Amino acid sequence: MREGRRPDELRPVRITRGYTEMTPGSVLFEMGRTRVLCTASVDDRVPPWIRDTGKGWVTAEYSMLPGSSPERVSRRSIEGGRTKEIQRLVGRALRAVVDLASMGEVTVRVDCDVLQADGGTRTAAITGAWLALHDAFTDAVTRGVVPVHPITDHCAAISVGVVGGEILLDLPYEEDAHADVDFNVVMTGSGGLVEVQGTAEGAPFDRAQLGQLLDLASGGIESLIAAQREALAG
Repeated sequence: MREGRRPDELRPVRITRGYTEMTPGSVLFEMGRTRVLCTASVDDRVPPWIRDTGKGWVTAEYSMLPGSSPERVSRRSIEGGRTKEIQRLVGRALRAVVDLASMGEVTVRVDCDVLQADGGTRTAAITGAWLALHDAFTDAVTRGVVPVHPITDHCAAISVGVVGGEILLDLPYEEDAHADVDFNVVMTGSGGLVEVQGTAEGAPFDRAQLGQLLDLASGGIESLIAAQREALAG
């Protein structure tokens, strides 16, 4: 299940910016066998509740494509509870590192479509979505649609867990399915925690294990943010 990786080692990360040509932000983000296409589009309208405030909005949608897993995913599942939970998570994570007041009244919609799922799809979606959002804002600033680049920090996410008594980073599906404890952690480039989702699937975990899980996640996210920086510099 570990594919020869150390407990604290990420799966291979591959980032392809400009993967499609029709949106200003388009990133194929791959972690091992998990592949997520993240695109970001800019709209010159905002939701009714923030009209005339001068503020913008960032929102996200998430879906697993029908052929993304061994059993076909129904397109109807896009409206399911899990899907809504994940897209709200992605939206919250992105808004945590965007100065909405500096955007002007525009909305950026980020779409995260899972092309292939092997665990960690929500964390891969967040990490790839940040890059797509960055590129969309860069294009919007260049075109004069947004006055200044409003992203304030990097944002990335990773899974950690306890499998067979061992604390592991970046769980593929087989490890995730057998995990005694399962966490998803979202952090900023400066080390701030955006969200921590954790569950004991079997026996409860203690505070010492919680600290170890967060430390492991922090190291993994540092590596992901380094990969984001490298992709932007390329």
